[in-house]
Amino acid sequence: MGRREFKIRPIRINDRLISEVRIDSHVEKHKEITSELIIELIAELDGIEVRPEKRKESFEYFVTQLYFGNKNYRLVWLLEDLQIYVGVITAFRDRKKRRA
Repeated sequence: MGRREFKIRPIRINDRLISEVRIDSHVEKHKEITSELIIELIAELDGIEVRPEKRKESFEYFVTQLYFGNKNYRLVWLLEDLQIYVGVITAFRDRKKRRA
């Protein structure tokens, strides 16, 4: 299965307006992670300023731990220069104890 694309309510990440989410097929190996959940996790990023873990060519890569619905999640995502989407590489439940 290929990449899934969704329009979302615009959010702001690193002072960039984002209105699309592109979810890589790799996420499908985590059966409890749905497209709807990913969209809700991405909405939690609204207003953040965060430094990338890595930059390669026109892509910035991020790893973010999120607490949503009384559960911890790890989101691996990217931003591409001059684009209006968040690319989700993978997302999964992070069973480690929540950090204060």
